[in-house]
Amino acid sequence: MLNFRLYFVTDRKQTADRPLTDVVHAALDGGVRAVQLREKDLEGRELYALAEQLRTLTARYRAQLLVNDRLDVALAVEADGVHLGQHSFSVQDARRLLGAGKLIGVSTHSRQEITAAQGADFMLFGPVYYTPSKAAYGKPQGLDRLRTAVAHSTVPVFAIGGIKTECVAEVLETGAHGIAMISAISAAPDPTQAARELLRQLD
Repeated sequence: MLNFRLYFVTDRKQTADRPLTDVVHAALDGGVRAVQLREKDLEGRELYALAEQLRTLTARYRAQLLVNDRLDVALAVEADGVHLGQHSFSVQDARRLLGAGKLIGVSTHSRQEITAAQGADFMLFGPVYYTPSKAAYGKPQGLDRLRTAVAHSTVPVFAIGGIKTECVAEVLETGAHGIAMISAISAAPDPTQAARELLRQLD
């Protein structure tokens, strides 16, 4: 059973020139309890060092840390799980390597990908609205497709992509379990307050 509805996905290029660790720390102060380390351009040593720092921070707040794609880094820092893309390990292989006690999230963008991701603990679906960080995945999916994704998934679905505070209510009306955020927290002038407001909307 997931104990979070707000999933903070990192992007150190969207932190308004602040250290990523400072932004994550601020988000945790605001109530974030699940963080995905998603810094795809970092080499192994740098990613491992950053993951260690975030593991220390998240552990202090009893928050969960998931590492994007890199099962080796997740295992090395004793993260709570991994987040898989469409070109990552299969859910079945990741589960075999990680064991039953770790979380597995999967990013999906279509009904076929949703079906293939069954067996994960949760999935992301999007982009729901337009956002530059997800433009490579095509046009926004919209609320109707999100509603369909929720209906066809056997695990909790988090909406991602261009979600603003004022959109949270209509996103939740689709049956989505929660929301995944990047810039709405990391680029906010006050990430602590941004997280608090998003959590208030989710409650």
